[in-house]
Amino acid sequence: MVDRLTGRIAIITGGGRGIGAGITQRFVEEGAKVAIVQRNPPPESMLNERVIYVKADLSNSQQIASAVQTVIERLGGLDILVNNAGVMFEKTVEEMTEADWDQMMDINLKAPFLLTKAAMPHFRKQGNGSIVNIGSIEGLASNPGHPAYSASKAGVHGFTAAVAVDHGHEGIRCNAIAPGWINSDLSEIYIDSMPDSARVRRELMAMHPVGRLGEPRDVGSLAVWLASDESAFVTGQVYVIDGGRTKKLPLPVA
Repeated sequence: MVDRLTGRIAIITGGGRGIGAGITQRFVEEGAKVAIVQRNPPPESMLNERVIYVKADLSNSQQIASAVQTVIERLGGLDILVNNAGVMFEKTVEEMTEADWDQMMDINLKAPFLLTKAAMPHFRKQGNGSIVNIGSIEGLASNPGHPAYSASKAGVHGFTAAVAVDHGHEGIRCNAIAPGWINSDLSEIYIDSMPDSARVRRELMAMHPVGRLGEPRDVGSLAVWLASDESAFVTGQVYVIDGGRTKKLPLPVA
């Protein structure tokens, strides 16, 4: 069986941890060369002849443009862009400052725009390209205290559709993945910080019809498909990957 991404070159922002690391791992397994683009270096164990690190502050437009050009020069091209990097905090509208809002939008929404803008001339020149944006189920609904995060992810979903419509005729596809609860070091810290973490884990499990929580590789496998020729007729879509969580209606507990 031929690996689905053999010979492809990909940028994965935030590809050194959490969901991003799962995407990086799956891309490498499927034959791609990957450039992890983020502010801090990924673990040395992730870097090899198929994975490089390019430093960039994703709130800085000049560093974003420079990073994309660096990847093209070092790896010899660019076929796939995965806009994964993001931030989250919990503040209501009243608790949030304007600077808080701007930070969320800069990383979660403006950075994907700038990365797409920087990659677009190369994609257009070669006549193809696949963009995979990481949105969230919170772009479709919201948890308490997440107005900025939900707004940014809803924006990612809308941006995805618009890019697909504008650039499909150039051979450039753009899709989004909307993950639900995905296990990571940050999610573990969050659960462990709860007064009754065991109860929280049980309730989280009960929310998911598949009987487990998501793993970064789950998202990575979907990203592989969206980046590959197997999804050649797919563009402008948002794929929810949440173990059925958003399809399960809550019932009152006695």
